[in-house]
Amino acid sequence: MDQPDASFLTRLGKGLRARWGGASPEVEPSPAGMPVVLQAHADKITSAGQAMLQVRNGDHVFVGTACATPRALVAALEACKPRPLDVELVHFLTDHAVPHDEQGRCISHYRHRTFFVGQDMRAAVKQGLAEYVPMSIARVPGLMAIGRIAVDVALIQVSMPDEFGYVSLGVSVDVIPAAVAKARLVIAEVNPAMPRSMGDSTLHISQIHQLVLVDTPVIEFVHPAASEQAMEQIARYISGIIEDGSTLQIGLGRITNEALKHLADRKDLGIHSDVVTDAIIPLLERGILTGKRKSSQVGKIVTSFAMGSRRLYDLIDRNPLFSFQPIEVVCHSATIAAQHRMVSVTQAFAVDLTGQVCVDQLHGDYYSGMAAQIEFLEGASLSEGGKPIICLTSTEDDGETSRIRAMLQPGEGASLPRTAVHYVITEFGIAYLFGKSIRERAVALIEVAHPKFRAELFAQAQALGYLPPGQTLHNMRAYPVEEEQRVVLRDKREVLLRPATSSDGEAIRALFHCLPEQDVYTRFFRKVRGLSNKEVQRLCNLNFETEVAFVAAVGSRENAQIVAQGCYFVDPSTNLAETAFMVHPDWQGCGLGSSLQACMVRHAKARGVRGFLAEILPDNEKMIKLARNGSLQVSTEPTLDTVRVTTLF
Repeated sequence: MDQPDASFLTRLGKGLRARWGGASPEVEPSPAGMPVVLQAHADKITSAGQAMLQVRNGDHVFVGTACATPRALVAALEACKPRPLDVELVHFLTDHAVPHDEQGRCISHYRHRTFFVGQDMRAAVKQGLAEYVPMSIARVPGLMAIGRIAVDVALIQVSMPDEFGYVSLGVSVDVIPAAVAKARLVIAEVNPAMPRSMGDSTLHISQIHQLVLVDTPVIEFVHPAASEQAMEQIARYISGIIEDGSTLQIGLGRITNEALKHLADRKDLGIHSDVVTDAIIPLLERGILTGKRKSSQVGKIVTSFAMGSRRLYDLIDRNPLFSFQPIEVVCHSATIAAQHRMVSVTQAFAVDLTGQVCVDQLHGDYYSGMAAQIEFLEGASLSEGGKPIICLTSTEDDGETSRIRAMLQPGEGASLPRTAVHYVITEFGIAYLFGKSIRERAVALIEVAHPKFRAELFAQAQALGYLPPGQTLHNMRAYPVEEEQRVVLRDKREVLLRPATSSDGEAIRALFHCLPEQDVYTRFFRKVRGLSNKEVQRLCNLNFETEVAFVAAVGSRENAQIVAQGCYFVDPSTNLAETAFMVHPDWQGCGLGSSLQACMVRHAKARGVRGFLAEILPDNEKMIKLARNGSLQVSTEPTLDTVRVTTLF
């Protein structure tokens, strides 16, 4: 059996001493150059080429994941002569292990079965050299255990063994324990640069049949910056709904990682995530990631693999703050659901107006994959205060195609069913779909589509029967999240003042039915027993230029109660705006009307409106007083049936 040469072993020993702070009995090389820690296992040490000669015809070969991809072993298998026949490589996410020519074509000699179509696999799938399996990676270990996914050989990368004969799986635990448990032959690259991760991430060397020593840095992964303004805005929307004490899934999406940059003012966030990246480091340094409010493994960063820089790997190395677990443990729906305020974010390629989501096809080509998003979305939806989020830019990269579609296009699978979708976020706002009708979903999604596609989507939705004939469309701008304002009232209760949206219709109707008969009469100047859809839309489906409405909401965003509504309508001939208010009887007399009016005054002033005009019944003293409080320049004029109060800004 081939042995590494003495010069390699000497370099290896020096590297270990430099990494572990000088000589020790475990790492000091023997006269032959081999570190003592490896001498007891010398019979297992071989070269990559020799190890690959043990792969048989028809074998299913598992390849380790992501930044622990065993590149040297895969390269040796590709170079093997004679080449074993009918071999299939099985993997999740690999990094530069699959060979390509200068034109970007895959030139692997073997078939591939993959659960994620990353850059390594796109060409292979298109060329028919690889098969994509659309399933959650969290379910793969179970299928390996019963033989539905065959594994004969496992190629992995591990750390140096410790004095007890244990190696660490380092930055990738994921499905490796399951693959190792089923494999006839386990071959490991032993890399002194691989950090020793804590948690359930060790493997005894007796479970490894062949050791191949490598002297290479651990693969590093740098997230491309979310340079597009749209991605930056989406990241801000996501961060804006993450509360103190939330538990976060990080994921690999650029938008998700960008969102973490905007959490500097949060407290006691935790991590329970399939993968961690460098994005967590600033939050750790600022003391934001304490994990104090997690429901299990309090204070721990729980994950299954890491993709980042050497800085992250050094932080992970022998650090009990991190708990690396097999993928099926981390990504179990019940475990996720038990977390406090679990937040999961999934980037999508397209969403249709009923809420169906495509995450693994782009223009008909398979790209990306399910990872463990099904479990995280389900778990977050069941978590108390949890938020399952789908995010995407409103248009494709060319800016000429809407990602919000009337229907998913041919070649776009409904990876996530509409029944599982809660939040959908674009750079134009936040749509909440869960528990909503098809009409309500279509309206909400059209409002977060790019304005230049909204009219077309509206017409398509009507043609498909999603929207009734009386439905209207007025809002053609992004949701102005900067105009949201939390206000503490005189009685110490807190409300959120925010712009009204079309999806507020039912909540405004509910507010109307809470009003006493007298309040209804003073608001509408007539006896009204109910509001038609057209009347409801008049109160919330506005253009926010000449027609503006704000609401006061309490409770969660998912189940908000609207306790007040105010609106103004500009008369272009006078540049004055007529105002009207509704306030729930339980919220009157605490300053809510004044706060809502002040909010509307700020908005109107910023748009050059001269002032407000209110027509009020003479006996409605509360509203007359409210109208007069809007400005120092107030005039009151009695008319035939009302009092006209004009306030100039």
